[in-house]
Amino acid sequence: MLIIDAHLDLSMNALNWNRDLLRSVYTIRTTEQRVPGKGRAQGTVAFPEMRRGRIFLSVATLIARSTGRPAPHIDYDSPTQAYGMAHGQLAYYRALEQEGHARIITDLEGLERHVAEWQAWDAAHPEETDQTPPLGFIISMEGADPILHPEQLEAWWQAGLRLLGPTHYGPGRYCGGTGTELGLTELGVPLLREMARLGILLDLTHCSDQAFWQALEHYDGLVLASHNNCRALVPHQRQFSDEQLQAIFQRDGVIGAAFDAWMLKPGWINNVTSNEDVTMATVVDHIDHICQLAGNSRHAAIGTDLDGGYGREQSPSDLDTIADLQKLTGLLADRGYSDDDIRAILHGNWLRLFRQAWSHSYTTA
Repeated sequence: MLIIDAHLDLSMNALNWNRDLLRSVYTIRTTEQRVPGKGRAQGTVAFPEMRRGRIFLSVATLIARSTGRPAPHIDYDSPTQAYGMAHGQLAYYRALEQEGHARIITDLEGLERHVAEWQAWDAAHPEETDQTPPLGFIISMEGADPILHPEQLEAWWQAGLRLLGPTHYGPGRYCGGTGTELGLTELGVPLLREMARLGILLDLTHCSDQAFWQALEHYDGLVLASHNNCRALVPHQRQFSDEQLQAIFQRDGVIGAAFDAWMLKPGWINNVTSNEDVTMATVVDHIDHICQLAGNSRHAAIGTDLDGGYGREQSPSDLDTIADLQKLTGLLADRGYSDDDIRAILHGNWLRLFRQAWSHSYTTA
């Protein structure tokens, strides 16, 4: 089954963590045996494993915060530094494209070509193989801090940005994020207006509750939650309530299930709680909750956030590498999901959203 993963911090891992993602996960783990820090020698994502797992398309992030909340690898003292780092991360994706390892998807025509090529390859190569077409990346920004001012968004669009989450953890420059009760800042509304004009999809992930509802008031385009789970199952502000999920359904949006164990197990304490009883079936619990709430499988999908600052120690215990996403097919079938439902969850719903988003011509005049 072909898979779309709507949230992978690939450039952060490559540049900020100095991981050569052209090497296998196992080689990277070996090189990090003596590197201190959370998640080191525990990685799950690299391009060989993405190809084996048939993750043919992913939303690849740019992340560089300037929030005043120091965090290793992603926080900078000024927006200009964040701007520079985010452009460096984008340059990494472009370099991969130039070398033939990846292709950056920015429009409907490119999307359809990429899908057709992978579908043809998949039909011809049912066995596991590394000889795949290039991996497809859709560029997203997680937290809008690198955008110096809303008018600059057009330049980012021209550079390839197609999805934008306005905030991350803490008080973002454009709106409040996870762990805050802050809404949109004075920059937030102009940013949302520019996003709507350019057709940049709004990723509501990490928005505070206040920012979530305000953003929906000021942005009338398509929305998504690239990597978000259900507050009904894990009662924490980072997850979305049923009311928030239903608001996304009403916009015909899609929610990608995240694989970060603290978003899967209630009461998780970082660096203390074991992932022993967190499995991929736990992820399916969140997918199933979304489907039951919606009454269909139209809005559930995958946005793993694997290697998003952690590794196997904070991932489902039965997941060794990202190639294990293929296990979801059997897990969903065991819950009574049909082949059509499974295809929708593993790639079809994201494809529908991107096709809807790119079926119109947006002007930058």
